Amino acid sequence: MDNSKICVVGLGGVGGYIGCMFAKHFSNVYFLARGKRLESIKNNGLKLYSNLHGELNVHPKLASDSADEIGIMDYIFICVKNFSLEEVCKQIKPMINENTVIIPLMNGVGVSEKVRKFINDGQVVDSLIYVVSGAEKDFSIHHASSYCKIHIGYGLENNDEVENVLIRIQKILQEAEIICKIEKDIEAAIWRKYILNCAYNVITAYYNATTAEIIKNDEAVKQIKILLKESCAVARKLKINISDDLEEEHFYHLMHNQAGESTSSLKRDIEAGRQNELEVFSGKLIELALKCQVEVPMSQFFYNELKKKS
Repeated sequence: MDNSKICVVGLGGVGGYIGCMFAKHFSNVYFLARGKRLESIKNNGLKLYSNLHGELNVHPKLASDSADEIGIMDYIFICVKNFSLEEVCKQIKPMINENTVIIPLMNGVGVSEKVRKFINDGQVVDSLIYVVSGAEKDFSIHHASSYCKIHIGYGLENNDEVENVLIRIQKILQEAEIICKIEKDIEAAIWRKYILNCAYNVITAYYNATTAEIIKNDEAVKQIKILLKESCAVARKLKINISDDLEEEHFYHLMHNQAGESTSSLKRDIEAGRQNELEVFSGKLIELALKCQVEVPMSQFFYNELKKKS
């Protein structure tokens, strides 16, 4: 069993899921949370209802809203929304020294670069996660998919030291029953997920629908194809290394492999009237499309419509 000190920052759908899996397998796991969620974890533990793992109720070594109380960590997994990133990076500085490895599991492109800008210490690893999970009103976590897969890499340099860090992260995740793949081209891997999100998050939010409901909607299915085509066109213009058939691959996944009951974080946030990541998906894609002179009319339409709902 790995005895590294691991902290999960943000215990929503993603952080709550990996936090449960870490706390199930390791003894040195810490949660940085706040408010009623923190109170619930302290009093009742963190509960996970998973199609893959069944029902879990875990207790970390410490749950706190104070980075000073938690202290220096070996590994920090940042699982917050993009609009909270700068504040969180400032908050976690007391947990970081030159040996700390920081893994941001967040939506969008360019996340690790932002973390490196906000935090001068430690080592930031580029990463992404595929999982369908969400936090319920009682702060329990519902894992709707039959999978969880994390991809890691290091976009700035590759050497033996970096490789060893990635291998250690992979080992920890695998011991926690989480699949982890080390990517040679992590930028391309991040974009592959981003392209999927730019279609799936937007379409489910616009129609306020689950995957199963989207599949039954002929108009929505046509629109998904166009959204995937537009975001792939932007990626190719930016010379991101994606396959020629990525649109078809993602479309097949959504039609056949995505859990029917699943929805997106953007859909859930807009529905609940919460701050959301529309700018991370449609907003950023449109910004990049303008810079590289690619037309994305369908993405622009959904952005304009969802902006009215936000």
